[in-house]
Amino acid sequence: MKRWTLEEIGKLAGVSRSTVSRVINNHPNIRPNVRERVQQVIAETGYQPNSAARSLVSNRSRIIGLFMPSVLRSAFTDPYYPQIIQAISHACNQNDYIVSLFLSQTVEEESKMIQRIVGSGVIDGLIITAEHTDTSFIPTLQAYDIPFVQIGRPHDTTKDDISYIDVDNYAGAHYATSHLIQQGHRRIAQIATIYNTAGVDRDRGYRQALVERGIAVDEELIEVGDFSETSGYEAMQRLLLKKPTAVFVQSDSMAIGALRALHEVNIQVPQDVAIVGFDDLPSASQLSPSLTTIRQPIYRTGTLAVETLIDILNTSKEPVRRIVLPVELVIRSSSMAN
Repeated sequence: MKRWTLEEIGKLAGVSRSTVSRVINNHPNIRPNVRERVQQVIAETGYQPNSAARSLVSNRSRIIGLFMPSVLRSAFTDPYYPQIIQAISHACNQNDYIVSLFLSQTVEEESKMIQRIVGSGVIDGLIITAEHTDTSFIPTLQAYDIPFVQIGRPHDTTKDDISYIDVDNYAGAHYATSHLIQQGHRRIAQIATIYNTAGVDRDRGYRQALVERGIAVDEELIEVGDFSETSGYEAMQRLLLKKPTAVFVQSDSMAIGALRALHEVNIQVPQDVAIVGFDDLPSASQLSPSLTTIRQPIYRTGTLAVETLIDILNTSKEPVRRIVLPVELVIRSSSMAN
């Protein structure tokens, strides 16, 4: 296929090379008939603008980085991550951006990677998944004036200069626990995580729902996992000794592990122990029994992260964008005794 130049496109359209360049870069001061003629020639020839040259003109690479701290193993095993990555990738494609994925396995790797990212000058902005409460790299991004959007509420609530997209984790946990109380349960355990703000907020929702119904929070009924299926399995094994009648599990992946632990010892769900998860992953409705869970809009979260970052790139970091998406309780068999 012939590789057309700006000069050739301009000759065919009867305009100068610089006019073609201004049309390609959406310069406002172009007469409509000229713009239409140039665009028609571009369409007829199949001309593809040189992305490197365009970035020099616009000072933009049209590359958005996706930084996922300390989740190298989880990124390939937890069904949440493929969904969020797919949403971000699709939204970038729709907006003519390229997404570049950055993964790290340790805090030390994170620090080195952030330095490489900010030093390269390759990306226009960054989307960060808030996987744990340690976000010590944020000041580095701010010092280099790198636009970024965080998925998940910042750990330090005193900071008011971070744009983020989150779901209502507190309300979701409150819905889940209240549902179990409405089913007559009083001895309600929790498989929690303490590694990020999602886990912190879900724990608050669980505790508040109990307190509102006059049920004392029993710390012995709270076990900690890391959102993985294995950690849910192991946490449920520990809880078995404490004989809860219901368990709120902070992620569907951990709930799947918890169900496996119960099945192994022939404990019936929900007759003996009711289970509620959080996420509504595709597998939740296919389990036996099907999983009652909190549906969070994972795909919408990823899409909004891209759209918000592009808005910041095209306008300004101010005002700070804070978007919290609603969640809903999806009732299935794992919490409803016949």
